[in-house]
Amino acid sequence: MNKKRVLVGSPVYQKPEILDAFLNSLKNLNRNTIDIDYMFVDDNKDEKSSKLLEEFKREESKVIIMLGKEHGVYVCNEESHYWDDDLMLKVANYKNSIIDYAIENNYDYLFFIDSDLILHPNLIEHLKIANKDIVSEIFWSQWHKDRPLEPNVWLFDEYDLVPKRLGENLSEKEMGLRQIKFLNQLRIPGLYEVGGLGACTLISRDALVEGVNFKSIKNLTIHGEDRFFCIRAAVLGIDLFVDTYYPAYHIYREENLEGVEEYVKVCEADCSFVRQHKEKGNKITLSMIVKNEEGRYLMQMLNSLKEHIDEAVIIDDASSDNTINICKEILKGIPLHIIENEESMFGNEISLRKKQWNETIKTNPDWILNLDADEILEEGFWENAQNFIDNQKYDFYSFRLYDMWNETHYREDKYWNAHSIYRPFLMRYQPNFNYTWNETSQHCGRFPINTFSFPKTTSEFRIKHLGWATQKDRIEKFKRYKRLDPDAIYGIREQYDSIMDINPNLIKWEVGENR
Repeated sequence: MNKKRVLVGSPVYQKPEILDAFLNSLKNLNRNTIDIDYMFVDDNKDEKSSKLLEEFKREESKVIIMLGKEHGVYVCNEESHYWDDDLMLKVANYKNSIIDYAIENNYDYLFFIDSDLILHPNLIEHLKIANKDIVSEIFWSQWHKDRPLEPNVWLFDEYDLVPKRLGENLSEKEMGLRQIKFLNQLRIPGLYEVGGLGACTLISRDALVEGVNFKSIKNLTIHGEDRFFCIRAAVLGIDLFVDTYYPAYHIYREENLEGVEEYVKVCEADCSFVRQHKEKGNKITLSMIVKNEEGRYLMQMLNSLKEHIDEAVIIDDASSDNTINICKEILKGIPLHIIENEESMFGNEISLRKKQWNETIKTNPDWILNLDADEILEEGFWENAQNFIDNQKYDFYSFRLYDMWNETHYREDKYWNAHSIYRPFLMRYQPNFNYTWNETSQHCGRFPINTFSFPKTTSEFRIKHLGWATQKDRIEKFKRYKRLDPDAIYGIREQYDSIMDINPNLIKWEVGENR
């Protein structure tokens, strides 16, 4: 196999303790399909830091160290980091020298990295797979002590985090809400287009040859060499992306050194994880949250499952009706674990979903089927279900969810098209995996957020979602969303408002039809 050649480049002006952690991180980078060389600009004032670079050079295969000779003073303290124009120009020149070297020596990729970052060992391999000309990995920093954690990417200008259209006028409140949505999205593992990025960036040879660089643009007063790089890329027609699967750890202040060991441990556990699976006899555990389901769809739903599941874990979220007894009666003879909440936790969905997950994995399940009490999986799935869950290739099965607007029709329009994508409902449990969640109070997901990297496939069997099927249901849900998410931080305001549309577009549900 011909490995791709990657040059890791970094101008270095760093405290020894932080630099040591950074260099150790580079040593641990996986390189299954890549060869890595290094190019550092030693701009250090502390001799200990320069010695660390020399030691690294002796240990690694190909390391080039250039001595920094330009002027500029970098002020860095426990409050923040301060850059003046001279320092920015100096760093820009260093980075452009690294770009020139990467082009002249025919590297496939250049990976720019700041010397106060700790990387997941899989990062560069993963970014290469994204197949983008310019892609950064996200990291979060408290740029000033009085600020919250913010990302190394942005959407517009110097550091604008508010999604908007050109010329759109927004109130302060709307800007704040949009910014929160954008930041919440970045916490979900994925690949997203952005307008600006820096500090942890993989650049393809094509982009380098096309002309991306950090040279200042003389008719712009915008501050920062990364801004000039991003503006130039946009003018050249090269899109910018951020990946959020393997967030880097930023040692922005010396106090952040305390978190390095824990970050490294999590990375090691992630890399050492080995998938487990039973060849035969896998079982399915139903995991479900219920609340006041009597007289709705619970009986229909459980009756559709009782002949097919092997165990059930049900969180009763403070029901005041006969929900629990219905569960016990229909699932009689099946191992059943009912956990009763004295007070409802639905107002903070992340806590409720975590509790559901933790109680479910206590049973050491093979597969977890995560359905709500108003969701019914097509009967045809069960004819070959055992073959699906005994298949060793996959750990996730995803299905299309249809929002039924009455007993016979589902809704389909701009805001109601959940059935156009596949969503995970059936997951193989991996007991040695380090699970993490999307820490948002609403719409946090049914499964831990980092499970979506598991090998997965789709099923053409559909799921009926009956939660919108009556006018009464829709009114109650409309009121609930307005109460729990009045500013539409976690959802889409227009979708909330469309719940009460008088004449929605409805399509008939055809039995046996997989659209």
